[in-house]
Amino acid sequence: MGTPIRSRLLDYIEAEPPAGVLPASPATPQPGRSRLLEYAEVAGAEPTRLALPGLTPGIPAYHTPVFVPAHPRYADVTGADGRPARVPFIAYELFGHPMDGTGSEAVAFAFTTRDRLVAALGMAQPWVATSIGPLAEAVAEHDVTVLLDPLVAPGHHNWQPDDLAAYAREVR
Repeated sequence: MGTPIRSRLLDYIEAEPPAGVLPASPATPQPGRSRLLEYAEVAGAEPTRLALPGLTPGIPAYHTPVFVPAHPRYADVTGADGRPARVPFIAYELFGHPMDGTGSEAVAFAFTTRDRLVAALGMAQPWVATSIGPLAEAVAEHDVTVLLDPLVAPGHHNWQPDDLAAYAREVR
């Protein structure tokens, strides 16, 4: 390349030259050929569009983290060796919600922050953190939809601190 690019910022903050002395002007570099046209599309060719698959305005990305009302469950089964065993799993809590005015349908609530979950369902509400995509896929298999940051009637809490204590005693 030719002459290196020099910032002109220092021209504005350097000390004023002594009276009667004209500052030397830096040589103006010759303009180089732009390479922009090398990246331009060929005339008449179909333009390239960068589309991200599966993104819809207003719909969060697949891996968006959410907080979902849920709690552990246990299935008492017989193990391969014939002994009783307790298998843990997580159950998402479903809520009744009038989706289209024809009655109550089951929905899963998902909240974008833990504070929103606590404000809606109370401090004692058990929850799990997951991504909205896998949550929506899991509940869709059962004809359940996901409501993101739903408005919940104030004071309607499914879980109280005493409920948590009783549940902990039961599963021990």
